Amino acid sequence: MPSLFAFTMAFQPVVDVQENRIDAHEALVRGPNGEGAGSILAQVTPETLYAFDQACRVKAIEMAARLGLDTQLNINLLPNAVYEPRACIRLTLDAARRHGFPLDRLTFELTEGEQLAEVGHVRNIIREYRRHGFKIALDDFSTGYSGLARLADLRPDIIKIDRALVQDCDQDRVRLAIIASLVALGAELGIKVVAEGIERREEAEALRGTGLRFMQGYFFSRPVFEGLAHPQDALASLETLRPLSAPPGLAWARPEAVPGWSRTA
Repeated sequence: MPSLFAFTMAFQPVVDVQENRIDAHEALVRGPNGEGAGSILAQVTPETLYAFDQACRVKAIEMAARLGLDTQLNINLLPNAVYEPRACIRLTLDAARRHGFPLDRLTFELTEGEQLAEVGHVRNIIREYRRHGFKIALDDFSTGYSGLARLADLRPDIIKIDRALVQDCDQDRVRLAIIASLVALGAELGIKVVAEGIERREEAEALRGTGLRFMQGYFFSRPVFEGLAHPQDALASLETLRPLSAPPGLAWARPEAVPGWSRTA
């Protein structure tokens, strides 16, 4: 497969809505001409998974350094491609040192949907990565048993709430209450909580009312092909948000704040 590694990256910002700043950028695989990640991932086989995982890390770090990224850099982690944590981390460390990228600004995102062969193996990966100052995020986090069990087993630094739960949360009090409980759980456990897939102002307003601080999605910025979103552009959407009607964490609790809400809905 000669074209396997013909790929590049796009970067999407994660916004801190309390401090009005960009907190991180997620590196997302793209084809050389901007094709979606699916066209690249479809070429990856079990035999090439390790090489692809390593190439993605190096590419993300190289591009982030070249673009002058000064926030956290989030890179997707394929734990099933890591056969031995200490050996498999060497290229990552070499790339960071070669390009002068601080290790403590690297976050590896573990996708909840990936089937893990052995939880103990993933724990070993996390332990080794944290030894170098890396942070671990659970991506596409949901509140099902598997998601909560993985949260308890892996103890991540960050959870990223799945778009499936975020979508239309401004119109669904149950969804909003679940998100508020995750925000409270994160505060209790010292875990950063990020909401993904925010596309509308009303969703951002509802989420901010739960006390949620970190958000990512098209409402702020689409992924930027081989570049970074300009901070002024990514943060401009914050100026459109209406003032909170109650302190963060309490605003969501008013039934009248959620259109169409009723206990029988």
